[in-house]
Amino acid sequence: MSKLRRQLSANTTNVVEPKNLFDIKQRTGNLYESIAIIAKRANQINISIKEELHNKLEEFASHTDSLEEIHENKEQIEISKAYERMPNPALLATQEFIEEKIYFRKNEEDLFS
Repeated sequence: MSKLRRQLSANTTNVVEPKNLFDIKQRTGNLYESIAIIAKRANQINISIKEELHNKLEEFASHTDSLEEIHENKEQIEISKAYERMPNPALLATQEFIEEKIYFRKNEEDLFS
């Protein structure tokens, strides 16, 4: 099992659960800033998952397969189904943020002054 999939399947469910907004706001002091950080991390997770999936499916790629061979590749189907069952990257990023596993920094320069 890949490093990313072990990290993802550790303690996050695939079910959306309500989160306390105070917990999300607490680390940055601003709810919208916290959500922006979570969104950026979710994008990073999504890119990593896509790259990993494409690398695994690339092993099965053959440009000379007939239609029957493509539909009968059970290993490829199982890999795809496993990735479909994985939790949403936004859920993973939110969980990481609440558990304080995400590093972020603020730009102290005032952009509008």
